[in-house]
Amino acid sequence: MADSTPTRRNATRPLIVTLIVIVVIAALGFAYASPYMALNNLKRAADARDAQTVNEYVDFPALRESLKQQVTGLLTRRLDAHGNGNPFAAIGAMIGVALIGPLVDAYATPDGVAALLNGMPPRGNPGERPPVPGAAENPPAAAAPAPQPPVAGNTNNGAANNGNDATPPQPPQTTAGYRGLNEFVVTYQHGAGDARYSAILQREGLFTWKLAAVNLNE
Repeated sequence: MADSTPTRRNATRPLIVTLIVIVVIAALGFAYASPYMALNNLKRAADARDAQTVNEYVDFPALRESLKQQVTGLLTRRLDAHGNGNPFAAIGAMIGVALIGPLVDAYATPDGVAALLNGMPPRGNPGERPPVPGAAENPPAAAAPAPQPPVAGNTNNGAANNGNDATPPQPPQTTAGYRGLNEFVVTYQHGAGDARYSAILQREGLFTWKLAAVNLNE
């Protein structure tokens, strides 16, 4: 009776190869998507002020050094631009330089990370602290205005003049993508003419990404 073992091996070999290919493709897909997932997890944790989870996704020593360099550069450019023509602006910029440490301390926190990921970077102002995300988008409710009598020919019954036609602040436009094999960049811009800035995630290992730097001079 013929031995069927070689036949069985030949039959299972294509299945094993197929499974290996599927595993490799899945791993590559997960590796590609990993910074997007890390960014989403980090933003949720920062908005919730979940310090333990934020610590898992932020390299705080690297972020502090980057913030220090970027804010110093921001104030230096401001001093160069206004120092000659406006002595008060120069004094303000120099005061800002002296307060870089406290500003960096304020932004190298879950509150600061939340501000960075919500389109609110440091401006280099003396005594600056990260704003509370959502405060500008959700101002306290004002008292409802008294109803106005309808005006002839106005089909809106005065709704356009009741003070509710103001356009609320819009969230920043964001773009995200790889800027190299080990660097993932999220760029924020509030409008076509506004300055941009970026939050930079660095790869650690194959699937792990951490916020490690910012660029305030895009």
